[in-house]
Amino acid sequence: MPKNSALLAVCFVGGLIGGLACSVFIWMMGNWGVTSMLNVQITPELTAGWLYPRLIWGGIWGIPYFLSVGVPRARRHWVRKGLYLSLLPTLYMLFFVCPYQLDKGQAGLALGLLTPAVVLVTNLVWGFFTGVFTRLFWGR
Repeated sequence: MPKNSALLAVCFVGGLIGGLACSVFIWMMGNWGVTSMLNVQITPELTAGWLYPRLIWGGIWGIPYFLSVGVPRARRHWVRKGLYLSLLPTLYMLFFVCPYQLDKGQAGLALGLLTPAVVLVTNLVWGFFTGVFTRLFWGR
């Protein structure tokens, strides 16, 4: 398998693990009452039907991450690039999914005024874990 194809697969799996980490993070925040304390109405239940799409989307967002680390000279600062790239799913969630698919208003403000901050922090968790695990799986 060519190295770029292998790195693409590693980035997908890293994004998938990042999707698992951010899903568990937002579930824990909802379960522990942190989101309700922030007056944000996000309290998901940890079920397979809720988790599986988030894993796949995490892997799909790992493909643009591959574009940032795919060139051999660009294979530095893996975690930082994951954190930067986590802004893309944040923008997608706030300005496409919340207003058009969930009908929760622009930036999900119908769920609470701090919804954009909760979504940003959750996606930063995705970016961190994607960067860490992609780097761990790829090695030197």
